[in-house]
Amino acid sequence: MKSLLNFLIKYHVFFLFLVLEMFSITLIVKYNNYHRVSFLNSSNVISATILDKFQSVVDYFQLKRINESISEENARLRAGLQAMLLDRMGETIQEENEDTYMVVSAKVIHNSVNKQYNYLTLNKGLAHGIEPDMGVICADGIVGVVLDVSENYSTVLSVLNGRWAINTKLKETNHFGPLKWDGNDPGYAYLEEIPYHVRIHVKDKVVTSGYSSIFPEGINIGEVEELVHNSGDTFQTIKIRLSVDFRALFYVQVIAKTDKDERIELEKLSGNE
Repeated sequence: MKSLLNFLIKYHVFFLFLVLEMFSITLIVKYNNYHRVSFLNSSNVISATILDKFQSVVDYFQLKRINESISEENARLRAGLQAMLLDRMGETIQEENEDTYMVVSAKVIHNSVNKQYNYLTLNKGLAHGIEPDMGVICADGIVGVVLDVSENYSTVLSVLNGRWAINTKLKETNHFGPLKWDGNDPGYAYLEEIPYHVRIHVKDKVVTSGYSSIFPEGINIGEVEELVHNSGDTFQTIKIRLSVDFRALFYVQVIAKTDKDERIELEKLSGNE
């Protein structure tokens, strides 16, 4: 306490000067319109700058939550958009969606693209209505099919898996065949069993055929990149550039036709399982 008093006594002239200076500025601002306006404008600028910097810091620490919220909203919007676009070539999903299709948005929490047999893991499971053999899509096209499911998670057999062939067709000609990944470049797969007489052009679209109970007809898969001619083969092989970038998958939609069991049982009776 004694040291504080000694300090105040030693510098009392300086502190007195500060007090008088502040008092003088107050009088000038209070009784002079020009100076009052200038002071208010300056103080507003300073306050706004400080608040802006403070908000920037707050926003930085909230970026993860904001990004997750935006991504979830995008997933919901994509799900709705995809539901309207899934089958423009035949019966429309938009008309059937409420009765025969279920769409669940999910986040990809694990993904592989550089193995021979690639899989994804989603953050949704039985508790969210997901079951094995449901199709998985994103805004750009098909992703895979649900393989195993737990209460809150599910694994997906990726398009980039040589153990699975997708029922596809050429959009321009309606000729269909299986699409398989050869285990090399994750950007390409190969469409097989297309007769040589079928006229195919680079950039022709490839979509789901609708012949399976997993995917409706017309979902985008990719486009023709190159025609592969192998001598002696009855059918031609077509190199397809996949529309989905499997290295950048974050949110997907799981879809299921709710009456598919009826179709499967009927096809079993016909020996066409």
